[in-house]
Amino acid sequence: MAVERPGGAGAAAAFSKSEMMIVAAARELAGQRVCFVGVGLPNIAVNLAKRTVAPDMELVYEAGVFGARPARLPLSIGDPTIVTGATAVTSMWELFAFYLQGGLIDVGFLGAAQIDRFGNINTTVIGEYAHPKTRLPGSGGACEIAINARQIFVIMRQSARSFVERIDFRTSPGNLGGAEKAERIRREQGWLGRGPSVVVTDLGIWHFDETGEMRLDFLHPGATLDEIRATLGWDPHISPSLAPTPVPTPEELRLIRDELDPEGMYTK
Repeated sequence: MAVERPGGAGAAAAFSKSEMMIVAAARELAGQRVCFVGVGLPNIAVNLAKRTVAPDMELVYEAGVFGARPARLPLSIGDPTIVTGATAVTSMWELFAFYLQGGLIDVGFLGAAQIDRFGNINTTVIGEYAHPKTRLPGSGGACEIAINARQIFVIMRQSARSFVERIDFRTSPGNLGGAEKAERIRREQGWLGRGPSVVVTDLGIWHFDETGEMRLDFLHPGATLDEIRATLGWDPHISPSLAPTPVPTPEELRLIRDELDPEGMYTK
């Protein structure tokens, strides 16, 4: 459903919920230096950030590419466009061992099939592991990214099926059962990362409070708190200073529609 934006010189007439989500996610990357890019929605959000708020950000792809400068939106982590102009092309083993596990990644940007209030992610199965309703792609590098990148950003569409009280399988740890427990386990296990920082959905922007639980800080145009509550498996923490998410600019929408996703694979 498109959201109307007030008119004015150069104003965009409307934008979709998906476009709002992608723009909001891209803006969260302002000031970041090295980003490990996941497939799917993270891919378009990070490439939009590279063209707007973070032009100097180094993009890292799991296939073994550091400092990617894709001329177009990569179709996957194995798309040849990601190596054009890259700073380094290595083996996957070298990328994980020397860059990710070496502590050189500032932010890992991931998607998810399920997420809980503490930012734990499931990309493995829906239902029981031995007899799942749906078999998902699995971890890939997501688990290693989640524990070794300094912080984790997540982008996913919000629904009662995906934002659940208890995920069916913990593929990638977030704040486990809370901030105190997560900090202890990270220290004991020698994990380099601090865990999840932000979750961007098609309804709003969530950050994490001192307990390690999601807190809604921004509500997208057209979304309501009733809609937020109806698409969660828990009673949400709402920021007392909840604010509306600034709408996409005409240039952000042009980049998405004309350069990054002209066929609407991510936005329709």
